[in-house]
Amino acid sequence: MEIYLDNSATTKVCEQAAGAALELMTNKYGNPSSLHTMGFEAEKAVRDSAETLAGILKCKRDEIIFTSGGSESDNLAIIGGATANKRKGRHLITTKIEHPAVLQAFKYLEEQGFETSYLGTDENGIISLKELENTIREDTILVSIMHVNNEIGSVQPIEEAGNLIKLKNPGCLFHVDDVQGFSKLKLNPGKMKIDLMSVSGHKIHAPKGTGFLFVKKGVKLNPIIFGGGQQGGVRSGTENVPGIAALAAAADFLDKNADTHIKDLYENREFFISQISDIEGIKVNGPDSSETTKDCRAPHIISLSVRDVRAEVLLHALEEKGIYVSAGSACSSHKRTPSATLMAIGLEKELLESTVRLSMSVYTTRQELEYTAEALKELIPALRRFVRK
Repeated sequence: MEIYLDNSATTKVCEQAAGAALELMTNKYGNPSSLHTMGFEAEKAVRDSAETLAGILKCKRDEIIFTSGGSESDNLAIIGGATANKRKGRHLITTKIEHPAVLQAFKYLEEQGFETSYLGTDENGIISLKELENTIREDTILVSIMHVNNEIGSVQPIEEAGNLIKLKNPGCLFHVDDVQGFSKLKLNPGKMKIDLMSVSGHKIHAPKGTGFLFVKKGVKLNPIIFGGGQQGGVRSGTENVPGIAALAAAADFLDKNADTHIKDLYENREFFISQISDIEGIKVNGPDSSETTKDCRAPHIISLSVRDVRAEVLLHALEEKGIYVSAGSACSSHKRTPSATLMAIGLEKELLESTVRLSMSVYTTRQELEYTAEALKELIPALRRFVRK
């Protein structure tokens, strides 16, 4: 049996997305900038894909800019947004638990003379709206807050944050990294006062190298890629038409059954946690199912700290049983530095290198989770005995 529980790193491409990509790669393979029939067909595929995504987000088609993925979308939103609006101010706000694509973009801007304030979180990985309110200034031009944390699954109060930002500083841009939230939890950019929102295709059963950025009409962005002026000059480069069509097909597949998918993910999450609750020395990080925090947790991510067992050791022990999980974020798993997210929530030092992440998808079954729970019950005591020797 092969059980894939690393869906926050990447997902299996769904049949709908694969079929859409194949059609555009083999039959309608023209360049969307070409002035002939095959070019027009490719251009229509891009336009139709944008229409599909706009329908899901309840926005306008021309507010969708296609990119190569979440990292590019984050960089375009943050660097493009800050540099285009620097005459209004140079103060930026983000959180301590953002994805490296966001944090490194802010580090770059700091080198260019911008100032960044970093918001902390509570033990569940949730920011304080009061701290956000107190941090916004007249010269604040951009705030970036992730929707769902990629390591522990904490969900930020995006709607409340958006309202607060626009109340205190109407001209300030609000960017949301929705890479881990899109298709798992619903966001309405217009209703939530979001100006910029990043999405990655390979987290939602589309191919790697696909993504988009929602850009509210009227928002000024400086491009970070220069060339032929495609997509209104915001993002140059020949569009990845097969990838774009696949991205829209995957998003449509998930959106059509969104309520069922989300309900099943939450139920599977609670089932799995109940199955491992009697394992000694195991801690579930992030918001739990209590009334006060149940709305602050994502349905698909489970972060587990296992006392006296190193994450990499447990990961490989599970792999030998055909179970694939992650030792933290895939984007930073090769680095030896402790997780910024785990440190921000105050996780005790002894558990920082003993934390694994399990992340589910719509294809994850109850049987797979039961098998994984049984494997953990068998492996953890055995690994602890080995460590103690």
